[in-house]
Amino acid sequence: MTLWWLGYPLLGVFAGFVAGLFGVGGGLTIVPLLFMLFTAQAFPVEHSMHLALGTSMATIVFTSISSMRAHHGHGAVRWDIVKSFAPGLMVGTLSGSFFAAWVPTRPLAMVFTVIVYYASLQMVLDFKPKPHRQLPGTAGTVLIGTVIGIVSSLVAAGGGFLTIPFMVFCNVVIHQAVGTSSALGFPIAVAGTIGYIVSGLKVQSLPEYSLGFVYLPAFVGVVVVSFLMAPVGARLAHKLPVKKLKRAFGVFLALLASKMLHGLLTG
Repeated sequence: MTLWWLGYPLLGVFAGFVAGLFGVGGGLTIVPLLFMLFTAQAFPVEHSMHLALGTSMATIVFTSISSMRAHHGHGAVRWDIVKSFAPGLMVGTLSGSFFAAWVPTRPLAMVFTVIVYYASLQMVLDFKPKPHRQLPGTAGTVLIGTVIGIVSSLVAAGGGFLTIPFMVFCNVVIHQAVGTSSALGFPIAVAGTIGYIVSGLKVQSLPEYSLGFVYLPAFVGVVVVSFLMAPVGARLAHKLPVKKLKRAFGVFLALLASKMLHGLLTG
């Protein structure tokens, strides 16, 4: 074992808490940190980001399960929404993960930053949806789920940064939106992990202990701790008032977008 491996459980503490508190997979927060760790370990430059994305997606499989169980215990998961969104999410995520290697990083990051800032503003300003607005029908949820899945796979996220604002926009209570988002992260993560593993199997010069684009030491280190921390964040989420939770999530999104914007401007 190398000393670098000790940093992965620390990432797991943060990723798990964030996953439980905000109903996101934690990928948006750990991808930049994994990328920095992989770069510091002199992993192949052309594969470091793909390894960070694939490894992050694999960890979300387990953090979403832990977070989902905790939110389900509070009765906050709308399983009807999960069932309607899951097919589109899986198709979109699997397709996006295979396409990820061909997407230019800078344009994708710019679009992503704009989307996240918009979602953040929506939450911080406590946007009030029209009283009559409801979730779309089957065709609409499949289409929206596919788009969210594609975007999520390209940034290795559990989709909460898009699914939560969308559900709130459709008059889903914020606590239920957070809980349901944690469940939606599971099909996204499963499809994305399969895609990143398969697309990386034939890639040469990946570091030892890699399974496709999933770096197993980082995966294990993050998952073991994050699985334990997600329920802690979920319990806190159900103790906070609705407005405070929405604004906290909005600030969280703004910080993520700002970090990415800083990287774009200085990179």
